[in-house]
Amino acid sequence: MKSTVTAAAIRKKYLDFYKAREHAQIASGSLQPENDPTVLFTTAGMHPLVPYLMGAPHPLGKRLVNSQKCVRTQDIDEVGDNWHCTFFEMLGNWSLGNYFKKEAITWTHEFITKELGFDQGQLAVTVFGGDENTPGDDTSYNIWLGIGYPKERIFRLGRKDNFWGPVGNAGPCGPDSETFFVTRDYCTKNDPNCSPACNCGRYVEICNNVFMEYNKHADGTFTKLPQPNVDFGMGLLRVASIMSGASSVYESDIYTKAMTYLKQTAPGLSATSQRIVADHLQAALFTIADGVTPSNVGAGYIVRRVLRRAFRLANQASLDAQYIDAIVDSFIEVYSCHYDDLLKKRDAIVHEIRDEEQKFAKALGQGLKHFEKELTRLAAGETVIAGQLAFFMFETYGFPLEVTQEIAKERGLSVDSEAFEKAYAEHQAKSRVGGEKLFKGGLSDSSQETTRLHTATHLLHEALRRVLGTHVEQKGSNITPERLRFDFSHSEKMTKEQVEAVEKLVNEAIAKSHEVHLENMTVDQAKARGAIGLFEDRYADRINVYFIGDYSTEICGGPHVANTRELGQFKIQKEEASSRGVRRIKAILVSPAAG
Repeated sequence: MKSTVTAAAIRKKYLDFYKAREHAQIASGSLQPENDPTVLFTTAGMHPLVPYLMGAPHPLGKRLVNSQKCVRTQDIDEVGDNWHCTFFEMLGNWSLGNYFKKEAITWTHEFITKELGFDQGQLAVTVFGGDENTPGDDTSYNIWLGIGYPKERIFRLGRKDNFWGPVGNAGPCGPDSETFFVTRDYCTKNDPNCSPACNCGRYVEICNNVFMEYNKHADGTFTKLPQPNVDFGMGLLRVASIMSGASSVYESDIYTKAMTYLKQTAPGLSATSQRIVADHLQAALFTIADGVTPSNVGAGYIVRRVLRRAFRLANQASLDAQYIDAIVDSFIEVYSCHYDDLLKKRDAIVHEIRDEEQKFAKALGQGLKHFEKELTRLAAGETVIAGQLAFFMFETYGFPLEVTQEIAKERGLSVDSEAFEKAYAEHQAKSRVGGEKLFKGGLSDSSQETTRLHTATHLLHEALRRVLGTHVEQKGSNITPERLRFDFSHSEKMTKEQVEAVEKLVNEAIAKSHEVHLENMTVDQAKARGAIGLFEDRYADRINVYFIGDYSTEICGGPHVANTRELGQFKIQKEEASSRGVRRIKAILVSPAAG
């Protein structure tokens, strides 16, 4: 198929389609995930909705729709091929215990074929085929069959391909049903059993309906959920590319201006390198806009990695000083119709990127000298650079592993990446959990421990505002069953007295046994009652506000304890810098108070 429709037009068609079917539109959540600490960035539309998928009531009801900003870094080495990007938008809609498979599948098919104009004859679908733990999804299979899909284009696949979740070892999960665009009639691998599970490129995924109908228990058994949910996702950029007849996402209208600029100003770079520069600057644009600045740990390290990789390629092409502005502005131009905050933050974003470029330029010259010196020490015939050297280049000169690998490759060498990761893991243990290492906990498990710690963040937030001033705003939150981590806006290191004052205020609030209760209200009502939190959802007519006695009033999705006496003693373990203008507190709850 071929269409001139833009990504912005597809986004609008999608949102309008589901709003007409009684879905409330919600704004994209931040790229900094508050409700799922198993990832550094929001990687799917469901991440900001974890509390509601776990059962908390959403202020806008049981049917929701949005376009969610996402960043995924597990495929970073494949960025620059036809289909992989670091940043992308995921169109999503949800049923929170409302409609289920019949409506979800029927609407999916209707939107794809009638609104977007896909030919049903060029589509294929998959359903879960079942295994020893859970039965096959015959319901979805029969719905697709009833719509008119022939049996040979309805594939029953296994758990790896068509079963989602749970997050962690236990929790909500269920089968999914994916829709694919069929690019050709044959398999390039000549596999007679070619299906969407084959990676020959014949099938390109368009979207996916996840049906959360089971609860997996710690012992490995599955039971039916009393309130099943639907989680739908569709990659906007991929769909726009397919519809335009492009063979690559980098040929879509989102990338047109950036790629044209790079082809004109950096003709010496390969097509793959041009794509990497454009993609990585786009990812940095959005992550910095959401408050994640370059650093050597956690999400900030990912931003540093993608930026420095782009900088090195730009240096190779001798791009002039204006390339950052040109590429950033090209993306702001196509996205600002939906994300108007990009225009407001444009100068600050460019400043942050330029500041990182200057740091890298300084480190690059020094680092290359050291690197070349170390290479002369390689034994004759040795072709593998030690992981310890690669880590030294990272820790001392800020060289991401990818940069060291690329420099090595140019010299016919490779890097012991496994040893690098080991050294980096030790680095993490000494500082904090970071990089792309996953860990358990967070609101996704809704355990008693995380519920208590999440409630404590409300008390901490209010205490910080009382001690430091009302300029304090939450910039990030990460919770495991063992501790809470809270990032907040403040430009100076807290004094010992300030830390003690905050800790005292929180424990006094706990000791007063404040009742915790939820009220659903309009944004104006929340502001009038002094609620703090992010008023970022411009489409939300109503929001959830949690009151902790007369001490704290904050917008939140939950979950929370019923009374502060359940929390126990609050103890601040550390106060430190997170990024420019942002401080971080780590704290624990020692033990629940008696009574």
